[in-house]
Amino acid sequence: MVTEQQVYDALREVHDPEIPVNIVELGLVYGVAVEDGKTVRVTMTLTTPGCGMAQQIAMSAKQSVLKVPGVEQAWVTVVWEPRWDPSRMSPAARQKLGMA
Repeated sequence: MVTEQQVYDALREVHDPEIPVNIVELGLVYGVAVEDGKTVRVTMTLTTPGCGMAQQIAMSAKQSVLKVPGVEQAWVTVVWEPRWDPSRMSPAARQKLGMA
């Protein structure tokens, strides 16, 4: 059975190409749901609605989740509400970006 932790660990491998921090630490992942032990739904956002890398980042997230043993299907939904802001970043991300 797939766990949320396994999914979050996989998503830590995904980076916004313009920011050297993974999407989990950036606070872009709003939620992970594991259904029937093998289907994963990820709800995420991006730092800005105009991000030209939106499709690439979402596809990278999906591909990373599909690599988790036991995952048969993965769905990634990009939402714009609530809007992302820097307060969603982890302390480690803030430090890495010189914002701490």
